[in-house]
Amino acid sequence: MNAQNPVICVGEVGIELGRGSDGRFGLGFNGDTFNTAVYLARAGIPVGYATAMGDDAYSDGLVALAAAEGVRCDCVIRVPGRLPRLALVDTASSGERQFYAWGEISPARELFELPNWGRIAEALVNARLIYFSGITLSLYSNLAIGRFLAALELGRQRGVKVAFDGNFRPRGWKGDVARTRSVFMEALKRVDIALPTYEDEAVLWGDPSPEATMERMRAFGIGEIVVKNGPNGAVVASAQAHEHVPVPQLVVPVDTTAAGDGFNAGYLAARLSGATPVVAAGAAHRLAGEVIRHSGALMPRSGAAMH
Repeated sequence: MNAQNPVICVGEVGIELGRGSDGRFGLGFNGDTFNTAVYLARAGIPVGYATAMGDDAYSDGLVALAAAEGVRCDCVIRVPGRLPRLALVDTASSGERQFYAWGEISPARELFELPNWGRIAEALVNARLIYFSGITLSLYSNLAIGRFLAALELGRQRGVKVAFDGNFRPRGWKGDVARTRSVFMEALKRVDIALPTYEDEAVLWGDPSPEATMERMRAFGIGEIVVKNGPNGAVVASAQAHEHVPVPQLVVPVDTTAAGDGFNAGYLAARLSGATPVVAAGAAHRLAGEVIRHSGALMPRSGAAMH
C-alpha cells in the first residue's frame, strides 16, 4: 500500500464541556479515535477522519479544528439538521474523569447507513492503515457493522493494515456483554495490530493477566499485539519479539484523558516510520506521559513532544 495514502481513523468526535477548578465549564472537543488522528497528524503522518456530523456551528468548529491540526476531512459526511454528541465532564483530583453524555441522536452512529456511505467504504479500501476502536463499534447497528467489517476485509486484501483498540465502555453497549463479545470477535478476525488496554480486557473477557489478553488475541491470528497496562508498562508481541516495555518515567497525571489514544498514536506513528514494535512502544509511552501532564484530550501543540 502506497505510503502516501492516508491513515484513516473511524469513529465519533463530540462537544465536551469540562468543569474547571473554578467550577466553570470550558468548551472542547473529544473522541477517542479523533484524538489519535490529531496526534498522528502532529507526528507528520498523513491522516484522515471518517465520521458524520451535523451542519451546525459546533460541527463547523470540529471540522475547522481537524483542518487546523492537519487531519483530512474528506471522509466527514455532513447531515443537515443534526447535532454532534454532547458530554459534560467532571475531573477528580486524581485525574480520573466522570462522563455524562448525550449522544443517541449523533449522526456518527449512522455513518455506514447514510445514502453516500459507499464513499467512506471506498476511502477505507484505499487507505494505508485503518484505525478504529470498541467505541467506534458501539456506535453502529448490526447492518452498519457488517458493512464496516466488509470494507476492512476488502482493504486487507488490497494490502491495507488494520489497527484496533478494544476501548471497552459498557455504557456504549448498554450493558450487553454478549453482543459486545460477538462483535469484537468478528472485528478481531480482521485486525493486524491490536492495541488493547488490559484493564478493559479484564472487564470484558475476565483475562487474569496482560499475557492472557495477548494469548487470546493471538488465537485470532493477529500478528502484532501491544497490551497497555498503565504505569505497569506494556507487553509487546510480534513475530520479532515478545517483550515487556516499561514506562520510561512515572508521571503523576493531571488528567488521564486520551492517555491510551496518545499511546496508540505514538505507537502507530513510530511503526509507520519504520521503528520496531519495541522501539515504537517506548515512543508511545513517552507521548502518553506528555498527554496526561495536561488537562483535556488534546494537549497544547507546544507540549506536543513527538519522538
